[in-house]
Order: sequence, then structure tokens, then C-alpha cells
Amino acid sequence: GKYRIVIPCLGHFKEEYEEVSKLYMNNKIRTTKYTLLNFLPRNLFEQFHRIANLYFLFLVILNWVPLVEAFQKEITMLPLIGVLTIIAVKDGLEDYSRYKMDKQINNLVTKVYSR
Repeated sequence: GKYRIVIPCLGHFKEEYEEVSKLYMNNKIRTTKYTLLNFLPRNLFEQFHRIANLYFLFLVILNWVPLVEAFQKEITMLPLIGVLTIIAVKDGLEDYSRYKMDKQINNLVTKVYSR
């Protein structure tokens, strides 16, 4: 059957604890959506799933076509860039607060049963 090995993380058992604990997954909580490496691509991917952002992106692309150009190309991009930046900052701050809460929870001291 299944059984558990419990080795206390005490000074003279430290090597045994580290050897056995490598075999198991940790129980850290992670509720964040982003990492530093995937923030920009994942955030843009999520933002362009909104129909309004796709519409404004379409207008920006359309304005780069010389026959259809209604305004200066750079001016057309400003509203879209502004909205994308504001939403990215908001998402980044929310994710950072989740990261801080995860870190606080993962560093809580727990009690372990011992005979």
C-alpha cells in the first residue's frame, strides 16, 4: 500500500530531509498570472481578446494604408497605446499584490505533529 515518510527537518537529519524532499513536489501557493518573462506577451495576448482593442488595432493598421489614411499615423496609435499601457499597469499591480500575498502565505510558520 501507500505509506508516508516523515523526516523532521532538524540539524542532524538535514541531509536525509533534503534527500527525501527532492522526490516530492512542494506545496507553495502561486496565484499570479504572470512572470517577468511572460508579462508583456501574455498581457498583450489577453488584451487583444477584447473586441474594442481589436477594433482600434484595425483602425491603426488601416490608417497606415496610404489610400485610406485619415489622420496622421502616430496620432491614431495614441489612444490604443494609452489604453494598453493603463490596462497593463493595472494588471501588473494586481498581479504584484497577488505575488506579495502568495509570498506571505508561503512563509507562514506551521505546526507539525510529532509524537
